[in-house]
Amino acid sequence: MFKIHSIYIASQAGHLMSKRDSARLTAGVGIEGDRYALGIGAFSGSIPAKIRDISLIALTGIESANEELVASGLKTYLPSEARRNIVIEGISPEDLNQLVGKEFFLGSIRLRATELCVPCERPASLSGKPNFISTFKNRGGIRAQVLDSGEIRVGDQFKDVLLA
Repeated sequence: MFKIHSIYIASQAGHLMSKRDSARLTAGVGIEGDRYALGIGAFSGSIPAKIRDISLIALTGIESANEELVASGLKTYLPSEARRNIVIEGISPEDLNQLVGKEFFLGSIRLRATELCVPCERPASLSGKPNFISTFKNRGGIRAQVLDSGEIRVGDQFKDVLLA
């Protein structure tokens, strides 16, 4: 079973991600209180504009990236340091990536995966840990558009719309 492992938001660009037990999602906006829902994320003004309502990453992707880092004698990343809003337990990064262009559910909230969340230097520079781009390649997660408003909680199921 795929489920929400953890939920994170940052109220300002560059601030530490804070862990939440639940979060309110607003259709077409994102997670209440998060920097991107407020339009003040580091990449909010990017051109061309991208849908940045919410970002998700597979826990197994973080774990396998950290295994590579440990094997090289490098510092690992906490789930919050990946700077994604939702960490999903039980799904592989490859299966999460396959959702781009498709709808899925977090609990009862419907979303559409819009694009891969390609790793950038921001998590490395903010955490003071190197190698984020190379280690998280193909494991960076996805961005999604929130299609329904409502609340999600840690432990809620993550379901492909075809399985719902």
